[in-house]
Amino acid sequence: MIPKRLTIRNFLSYRDLTLDFSGLHVACICGPNGAGKSSLLEAIAWAVWGQSRVAAEDDIVYQGQVEATVDFVFTHSAQTYRVLRSRRRNQGSTLEFQVEAGDGFRVLTQRGMRATQQQILQHLKIDYDTFVNSAYLRQGRADEFMLKRPRDRKQVLADLLKLDHYDRLGEQAREQARDARAQVQLLETAVAGLTAQLQQRTAIAVAHTALEAELAAAETTAQDQQQQLSQLRHQQQQRQGWQQQLALEQQQLGPLEASVQRVSDDRVQIQQQMLQMQHLLDQAEAIGTGYQQFQQLQAEAAQQGLKFQTYQPAQAERSRLQQQTAAVLSQLQADGQAARQRLADLDAAEQEQQQILSQRQTIQEHLSQLQAARTRLRDLDQRQLRVAPLRQRQRQLQAQIERAEASLSARLEAIQQAQQRLQAQQTQQPELIQAAVEVTHRIDYLEQRRSYQEDVRQKGSERRGFMERLQADQRNYEAQMAQLDQKIQLLSAPEACCPLCDQPLDPPRWDRLLLRHRQERSEIQDRLWVIREQLTTSEREIQVLRREYRELETELAKYAPVLQQRGQLQARLDTVSDLQSRLHELTTERQQLTQCLADNRYAEDLQAELGQLEQQLEQLPYDDRDHALARSQVDRLRWAEVKQASLQQAERRLAQLQAQRTALEQQLAQIQAQLDGFASHPLQQQLAAVEAQIAALDYDLEQHQQLRLALDQARVWQASHQALAQAQQQQPGLHQRLDELDRRLGQRQQAQADVTARVAQLQQQLDANPDPQTALTQLEAQRQTDQAKREQQLAQLGRLQQQLAQFEQLQAQLDQQQQTLQQARRQQQVYQSLADAFGPNGIQALMIENLLPQLEAVANQILGRLSAHQLHVQFVTQRAGRSRHKLIDTLDILIADPQGTRAYETYSGGEAFRVNFAIRLALARLLAQRSGTALQMLIIDEGFGTQDQAGCDRLVAAINAIASDFACILTITHMPHFREAFQTRIDVCKTATGSQIEISG
Repeated sequence: MIPKRLTIRNFLSYRDLTLDFSGLHVACICGPNGAGKSSLLEAIAWAVWGQSRVAAEDDIVYQGQVEATVDFVFTHSAQTYRVLRSRRRNQGSTLEFQVEAGDGFRVLTQRGMRATQQQILQHLKIDYDTFVNSAYLRQGRADEFMLKRPRDRKQVLADLLKLDHYDRLGEQAREQARDARAQVQLLETAVAGLTAQLQQRTAIAVAHTALEAELAAAETTAQDQQQQLSQLRHQQQQRQGWQQQLALEQQQLGPLEASVQRVSDDRVQIQQQMLQMQHLLDQAEAIGTGYQQFQQLQAEAAQQGLKFQTYQPAQAERSRLQQQTAAVLSQLQADGQAARQRLADLDAAEQEQQQILSQRQTIQEHLSQLQAARTRLRDLDQRQLRVAPLRQRQRQLQAQIERAEASLSARLEAIQQAQQRLQAQQTQQPELIQAAVEVTHRIDYLEQRRSYQEDVRQKGSERRGFMERLQADQRNYEAQMAQLDQKIQLLSAPEACCPLCDQPLDPPRWDRLLLRHRQERSEIQDRLWVIREQLTTSEREIQVLRREYRELETELAKYAPVLQQRGQLQARLDTVSDLQSRLHELTTERQQLTQCLADNRYAEDLQAELGQLEQQLEQLPYDDRDHALARSQVDRLRWAEVKQASLQQAERRLAQLQAQRTALEQQLAQIQAQLDGFASHPLQQQLAAVEAQIAALDYDLEQHQQLRLALDQARVWQASHQALAQAQQQQPGLHQRLDELDRRLGQRQQAQADVTARVAQLQQQLDANPDPQTALTQLEAQRQTDQAKREQQLAQLGRLQQQLAQFEQLQAQLDQQQQTLQQARRQQQVYQSLADAFGPNGIQALMIENLLPQLEAVANQILGRLSAHQLHVQFVTQRAGRSRHKLIDTLDILIADPQGTRAYETYSGGEAFRVNFAIRLALARLLAQRSGTALQMLIIDEGFGTQDQAGCDRLVAAINAIASDFACILTITHMPHFREAFQTRIDVCKTATGSQIEISG
């Protein structure tokens, strides 16, 4: 990441700043402490990663401002990016991410800040932790690695390398090993239980054989009953068919009667219409005379309508002109009235200003009193400045003491509630034990039902396989029958030959061959009947098995919740066992807290400080009431200043009012002149012309209305004339309709007679064949009794078969459980080995061992530049223990100089800082390499105060020596002689409008 431009608004100590990094290769950021040097780099980290040193996010906003914004443009992997991040107080942050395109920046922002931040990390390939431990050498952390104990340095390296991922993997492996160990114990218990259950198989097999023989005899009896039942049902079906036919005929009889009635009604209605038409035809002459009168009135109404079309617009124009004339006259009168009112208002305003000017002497006296009151108030304000911090601290101490007391009281109340809760939980232990026993019995029952469900599924599979074999046999027999039918057809022909050898057959041989083929066909036909019966029976059994399987599936849906309930009960029982010790601890703590509250033994240092503050406040001569009285006196007299300004404004206002009076008098004279000459206005002339046009039309509105009434009364002859024409057209059609209805009425009456005859015939057949329902009911009752007995036997047989199949399933489960047990034991060993491998002494130690040679080589290379090759570091990972044959893991750092190898603590501050700086910079390079990106920018925010002039020169020389490895190096310092060592400098100073920078060199 190479910076190009940084723009800051209202961030930390900066108000508005733009820093262009173009041409900056090695630069020094210098300035006094607190000027805002580190804030520049904090702005970069906050813009890219959203991280900063402040505790609350709103603290990054400049004091007194609402929103902070940072715009950072940088280059990474030959591509230019732009990040804009802003924060608004008490609202939230926004983030935008852009990449440079041909004619500007293209937006890469995603939906949501988290997705956009992830997009930035994907492009940079470096997170905030890696940045602050590699490219950003933060202030005060140079010797952090060296000052730790040898056994803690490995943990520091592990944290920097992010090896905690292996700790999580190790914990997961240990968790899996514990789960595998628990599974092994459960499987061993299950294997023992299955072995005990398999000892009851022989006795159940004997009972199964005897019950199968009883069921065979019962099946023969059921077949005989089925034949008798079929005959009776056939008789009953025949009788029901007659009854249904009778019901249908009776249903047809009702609609036929209704149809005859409906045709008769239509015939009567047509006759009535013909009578009405004839009456209308008799009035034809009178209707013609009335229709001629209607046409004459209609022509006169049309002439009056033409006059009305001209009269109506003229009347509207006259109304409009009258309204406009009245409006103009009213406006002139209103303007005159308004002018007179404004003159009256000016008189009142002049009197008001004169009253204000009359208070001049009183206002001058109160101004003198206001100056004296303000002098006393300033004196009391200075006293308050001395007392306010003490009182504020007093309130803080009182609040802290009250919070301490409230904290103890809250803790005491929480302990009491916890004791009550634990005591209540102890009383629930017998109920939990009983519930756990019931849940265990329920789980045992459901496990048995699950085994039975598997037996049902296997039995259904067997039945389906058996049906597939039967269907294959059926297809084979049908093919054989087709061949035999073909051979019999060939033999039936005159002078038939042998189907095999194609030789002529004599009559005896022909008879034997034909008889044999027919016998074979009969045998195959019998076999097909047997197969079809077996297919029907198997289908019924499969339906029963499917229904039973669905019922078992519904019942077993409760298995998982019951297991979860058992786990919850077991956890609660485990918790109850620890309640007694917890109750004892809470009782002891409660007694201690009660004693502390009774003796006031809490926040003792705060109470002592509060006493000292109260003594200091008593010695200061300050009273809030005097201060309030002085402040109220100033507020009471402040009106004099307002009145002083009112006097000046009143003088200016009086001059303005006199000027306005002259203009209003001239305007009022003009309005009166317009009112006097209004008779010659253009609107008056237009109104006279329109009234003359209306008089020339000679139109009478009342006469027009009477003509309209006469026309409406004569309109009835128009309707009568139309009805007469329609009657003349419809009269021939009604005669044809009446003839058609007479014909349809005869057909309906004949159909009604035919249906009545069929009903009587069906009733005679039903009387001749009595209902066999009684015999059928008795036979079905006997059959149901035998069927119930056979079903009990089948159920018992099914239970025995289920038990036998269950034993087979138990044997298979036993074999499977034994295999699973072996796999679980192997998994336990594998996960235990993985837990050891992911631990601190496994992969993590190996990665650190591989990293240390690289770290040592890079650190010595940098340290040689800093110390003129006088210092050398070495990392030792193992040392001898008390026993010669035992080595202890460690991470010692040996430092050598021309006098020999010495401890780190014996070196001077300047030498120790060079070692720290070399190791720190080496770590930065390695971390950047591990993150998958090149370390192109280096920020050194370290204190160089321990270096003398020669040490500073070596540090500057080392920085310049490694400058070719970086695109940008920024160094922060407040030391003047270190500042002069750099050609390019960024001077930072703090002003009243925020921190400012100046680039020189």
